[in-house]
Amino acid sequence: MTDSWATFGADLHLEPVGQGLRSGLMAALREAVRTGRLAPGTRLPSSRALAADLGVARNTVADAYAELVAEGWLTARQGSGTRVAQRAVPRRTDPAAAPARPVRPGAGYDLKPGTPDLSAFPRTAWLKAARKALTAAPDEVFGYGDPQGRAELRTVLAEYLARARGVYADPERIVICAGFAHGLALLGRVLRRRRVREVAVESYGLDFHTGLLTDAGLRIPCLPLDERGSRTGDLAALRGAGAVLLTPAHQFPTGVPLHPDRRAAAVDWARSTGGLILEDDYDGEFRYDRQPVGALQGLDPERVVYLGTASKSLAPGLRLGWMVLPRHLTGEVVAATSVADRVCGSPDQLTLAEFVGSGAYDRHVRSVRLRYRRRRDQLVAALADRAPGIEVSGIAAGLHAVLELPAGSERSVIQAAAFQGLALEGLSRYRHPDAPATRDALVIGYGSPSESAWAGALDALCRVLP
Repeated sequence: MTDSWATFGADLHLEPVGQGLRSGLMAALREAVRTGRLAPGTRLPSSRALAADLGVARNTVADAYAELVAEGWLTARQGSGTRVAQRAVPRRTDPAAAPARPVRPGAGYDLKPGTPDLSAFPRTAWLKAARKALTAAPDEVFGYGDPQGRAELRTVLAEYLARARGVYADPERIVICAGFAHGLALLGRVLRRRRVREVAVESYGLDFHTGLLTDAGLRIPCLPLDERGSRTGDLAALRGAGAVLLTPAHQFPTGVPLHPDRRAAAVDWARSTGGLILEDDYDGEFRYDRQPVGALQGLDPERVVYLGTASKSLAPGLRLGWMVLPRHLTGEVVAATSVADRVCGSPDQLTLAEFVGSGAYDRHVRSVRLRYRRRRDQLVAALADRAPGIEVSGIAAGLHAVLELPAGSERSVIQAAAFQGLALEGLSRYRHPDAPATRDALVIGYGSPSESAWAGALDALCRVLP
């Protein structure tokens, strides 16, 4: 008898227990079921396969199986094989396992910003696009791929971005990436190699994004922000800045668009200094009460890097984004894309190309835009009815709103919400370390709850507001 038994079919590993072939096999199986390592319903190898693997007579295994069936450990049915019985003893608790967290009261709603309604993902249309794309795909699609991305996707994106966002987009200037963060990390590497030392950022934004810049060895001075957006006129005073990261269409998290005068000031700064503008087109496709604000990139394609993703319009799990680059930067970004960076699967790129090219993407965006506008209207109406003292801003576009709070109350409101099972985030969560604390507010994401959860989330929110 060997020291351990491993069988194919169920990837079964057994430690022999007891004396004799049959008794040892039965004891090992009992122990595996008792401890939960073999879960109820697990199909065991056939007696022939297990006997061959163990080097014993088939009758030995068949007799062991039959006795364990009689004892209730296993079940056997013609055509279904031998399986672990559903009435097996529950698995033992691992004493080293961490204790379970206490369950908070409440339904468990999440109104943090940054995520769309994942239940709205167009599964049927996406599957149709995938089937069509893969049916026509050449064999080389399943290779390592072009670090710049599939030409089919870059071509349809160039057409779509020019039409929908006013972007000057040539397919040869587009690089496909795995979302905004991936694109920003690549740009950080390139800027550092260009001897850029500072990238200016907005005084409110995602620390995850600024962290990518600091990880690349770049300093991140901040630009003040007011009701007209970032004060881009202050860029001239930042002598060391070689680039600036902006969210001009819908500033995150305050929700204000960058004023036309400040858009022009940013471009003027880039032209006069040779600097770059990194444009995060955050929520650019979701607007409700205003005409769409075109991309800043259209003002000067040689000084602005445009970054967009499918994370809000479709789903973040797709990990598909794109950069539209100045001609002088494209080669450097592609060269900075290592083998480890090739994380956008070619089949998914072809599927998105088909999805956009067929018009399904436009139809989906129109559909979810109506859904999010309805939610925004319901949020505003509920606040007017149940919390009339709360001012709401940043709601002309996007998937989030800013709710002003009485001074000093932000933290206590968030704690009260957490106790009720409601996840919220305050405006202070997004403040740059060098920016002054000037207001207390909540940043409410109304995109993430499913349709069935939205009413409950809205009710829970109104209950915790002062």
